Amino acid sequence: MGRGRAKAKQTKVARDLKYRTYETDFGALARELHGDEDTSQRSDPTPDDYDDWSDYDAGSSRD
Repeated sequence: MGRGRAKAKQTKVARDLKYRTYETDFGALARELHGDEDTSQRSDPTPDDYDDWSDYDAGSSRD
């Protein structure tokens, strides 16, 4: 009981994927699968936010 909405949503998504046509950029897919880095997406050279917090982890364990 209670699967009515979930099943209806799955059916809707399945129909959408089956009958709707999408334009696929196979060149971008190939670059992503082969690991070629796209420089236009990586324009921000700032470090990750987590780098600032790395010194707070002094190897403490929660036993």
